[in-house]
Amino acid sequence: MKKYGYGWLLKFVLAAILLGVGIYLIFEKEVVYLITGVAIVIFSLFRVVPLMKTLNKEVLRTINLIEILIDLVIGGVLIYVAVADKIDTSSIWNFVYRYSLAFFFYARALVFFTSVVFFEEKTEVPKFVAHIISITVGSIIAVWEGFDHVTVALLILIISFIGAAYLGYDGFNGYKKYRNFQLELQEGKRAADGERTQKEIEADLDVVIDEKEEDRPTVN
Repeated sequence: MKKYGYGWLLKFVLAAILLGVGIYLIFEKEVVYLITGVAIVIFSLFRVVPLMKTLNKEVLRTINLIEILIDLVIGGVLIYVAVADKIDTSSIWNFVYRYSLAFFFYARALVFFTSVVFFEEKTEVPKFVAHIISITVGSIIAVWEGFDHVTVALLILIISFIGAAYLGYDGFNGYKKYRNFQLELQEGKRAADGERTQKEIEADLDVVIDEKEEDRPTVN
């Protein structure tokens, strides 16, 4: 009999949190700026050491490092704007937000294609396709006049719905397995209790039989 834990409960909680955050972002501009900035900073920082250790050409290390430093500045500015509550005081921040994201996606793709085409860095098909999407997204953001934090919030909401649905479904399957385990456990317990009861009855019958044999008169 397999034993199941309570991972399904954590998935239910995470699904609820993910969905709640996605809905909350629609109404809070500052949080969208903050999450965007933090995401850019984390993406940039986590790439530094692996890139510096694995890129073979010094010029590639320099190009990627410059890109990372610029991304860190962009992420830092977005975090500052959100924390300092500067968004509503000037419409310039909407402009900054839009073109910061456009630059982030476009520059990432541009550095990648430069490395592949001019410096013969090897790559794989999924990574190549991902950077085509990245340069496309950057270009769309740059020319889309109506792009703002609400667009990003809606995108995050869609991702939150998908993630919550996946976690909820996975949690449902985990809970179903857990309940089946509990059912097997209870049936096994009842079967064990029934077996013990039968043995106790047989033992009692043996005692009664022995007592009757002891009380039976003997013929000399």
